[in-house]
Amino acid sequence: HENKTFMGDNKGKVPVVEEIKVKVLCETEASLGPDDKADYPPAGTNSIYSAILSRNEAVKDAKRLKTFLELRDKYVKKNILFEDPLFPADDSSLFYSHKPSMKFEWKRPSEICENPKFIIDGANRTDICQGELGDCWLLAAIACLTLNEKLLYRVIPPDQSFTENYAGIFHFQFWRYGEWIDVVVDDRIPTCKNQLVFTKSFRQNEFWSALLEKAYAKVHGSYEALKGGNTLEAMEDFTGGVTEFFELPEAPKELYKIMRKALERGSLMGCSIDVVSASEMETRTDQGLVKGHAYSITGLEECDEVGKDTRIRLIRLRNPWGWVLWKGPWCANSKEWSTISKGDKENLTKQTMEASEFWMCFDDFKRNYTKLEMCNLTPDTLQGDERQSWTVSINQGRWVRGSSAGGCRNFPDTFWTNPQYRMQLYEEDDDPEDEQVACTVVVALMQKGRRMQRYQGAKFLTIGFSIYELSSGTNQLMCIHWTKCKTYINLREVTARFRLPPGEYVIIPTTFQPHQDGEFILRVFSEKQSTSEARANKEIEHDGILGEKKKKPKRKLLQPEEETEEEKQFRAIYEQIAGEDMQICANELKTVMKNVLAKHSEIKTTEGFSLETCRSMIALMDTDGTGKLNLQEFKHLWKKIKEWQLIFKRYDKDKSSSISSFEMRNAVNDAGFHLRKQLYDILAMRYADEHLNIDFDSYICCFVRLEGMFRAFNAFDKDGDGIIKLNVLEWLQLTMYS
Repeated sequence: HENKTFMGDNKGKVPVVEEIKVKVLCETEASLGPDDKADYPPAGTNSIYSAILSRNEAVKDAKRLKTFLELRDKYVKKNILFEDPLFPADDSSLFYSHKPSMKFEWKRPSEICENPKFIIDGANRTDICQGELGDCWLLAAIACLTLNEKLLYRVIPPDQSFTENYAGIFHFQFWRYGEWIDVVVDDRIPTCKNQLVFTKSFRQNEFWSALLEKAYAKVHGSYEALKGGNTLEAMEDFTGGVTEFFELPEAPKELYKIMRKALERGSLMGCSIDVVSASEMETRTDQGLVKGHAYSITGLEECDEVGKDTRIRLIRLRNPWGWVLWKGPWCANSKEWSTISKGDKENLTKQTMEASEFWMCFDDFKRNYTKLEMCNLTPDTLQGDERQSWTVSINQGRWVRGSSAGGCRNFPDTFWTNPQYRMQLYEEDDDPEDEQVACTVVVALMQKGRRMQRYQGAKFLTIGFSIYELSSGTNQLMCIHWTKCKTYINLREVTARFRLPPGEYVIIPTTFQPHQDGEFILRVFSEKQSTSEARANKEIEHDGILGEKKKKPKRKLLQPEEETEEEKQFRAIYEQIAGEDMQICANELKTVMKNVLAKHSEIKTTEGFSLETCRSMIALMDTDGTGKLNLQEFKHLWKKIKEWQLIFKRYDKDKSSSISSFEMRNAVNDAGFHLRKQLYDILAMRYADEHLNIDFDSYICCFVRLEGMFRAFNAFDKDGDGIIKLNVLEWLQLTMYS
């Protein structure tokens, strides 16, 4: 497998643009989508596991409110300015690993300058200057985005301003794991000495780029979460396209043609110089280029060489820092400019919009840079001149430690347990010049949510996939016809293109090492009709390939600056029990709850909570499917227990730490659960002892399961008619994790 360094510096088939569905992410986390009808999700749907987890959205304080327009009009009518409760203007939205080195003030644009504007004379690449955050990879992608106006104004809805219907609220749209979401933010921006600290425009009163960066930071939890990354990651979030990258020393001979065609079709491109060690970050080559730094590719041109029957190929690049450091051929005032005609020189100069852009010879580009990143709106870029009609299937999945996280082929005992997806290719490509009967397929495997989990110490997993052919007429895999992605790599997405004979195949997405939890999205693009759906796991025989082990990262826990005394006690007890991942399992929860209860004499239990109750508590509060609780989930659980304890105390009149099963009906009603008589009978049979009493542990276990099942039902009842339809596998998945 291969490790890649992310760009960071201290300096500072979805081809159709229209007809998209947008999910709202304003003062809420939108609930996840429909359930599947197989072991794993079929094409185009979210998994049942995600639907089950969506019952726990309340744990994230996710109250569904209004769309951007509804919120804006509400605040305009009230004549007050919007303040985003999910991304507050304080240090928690800035950094998670350290305190700020400077004093930040969050200010609205009207407090920073006179006559603030959202966009002045159209959004373009001159409006993006990097600040004190190492997110050059993001800014390089934004600069590329400005070259395609249709894409740009999908991400940045232009009908926003600081005058008409202004209420301090703005919104942006990003593609996230198969769907478009609408992200709402207020316009309070981090400043120091009345200057923007992070991304800014060269015009002091233009703010679209600063607000776009803030919305992207909100999606990932904080500004610090944007430090270091790959340009492809942001390019995908701006387009929903399919990505690939080239190692320039190994690039195909027709690379210039590939890149030119890609730019013509709206593809976004960036480049960088890899570093071997962290000490090389931000160091410069002899000709002034910065290593480990992301550059945008903004143009390609061919010019006639004066007095010769040859043409010179040139490439235009942009440095997000806002200035040019290139000292090689074709730099400003170099002798090379005299080798082309006056008309060509004027044309190239006219295209260079600002001091941060520069030209270089294409051969010098290949010699000086090591990696080219490309995001295509469709997988057409490497094909012929005619655009293809691509079909795409989208599958959501997850690797679960101890169940479906089997690792790569190096681990034959567990590899077969990984999620498996059947791919059926029906028709070969329309290419009369190609004697081989084959179908072109692009497979893209993307891991989800890792950047948002950085504050917990999460990093990108090293991922890849294998493809096996199914033996005709059987359900067995044929290892003779086996292929895989080029390399396992710790990028957000791994993409590979294949030409396969028509038939049935199985795609197996994996992490490099086994026993690593993670979620993923698998996209399969094909030129002709195909299907891609989940398949029951079958054992696979294969040869092994040796790999190397990686150490488990030490995880850090977000620490807010101000806590109540009770919260400090929680944290102390929690950190004492939690392991390196800063999450607690059922056994650890049992210990934590026993210690916490010991400090609260008003909540009485004999031996604390049972292991079974703790498992039910985790199922109720688990928002990410880890089978464990983080500190936020634990706090929410404790809040619930305290609320239910007050009800319990009301009916425990003799202070025996138990209530009568007959009183349970009133307690259930007081907690907001409205049940039929038969269910009260079931509760008495299930939770009462031989004396028809229910102790506090059983009482809490009952309430936890009631709330969990009500939440689950509501998550599946999409149309609100009070009816859901589940097959036997869905029913088992729903009830077994409760």
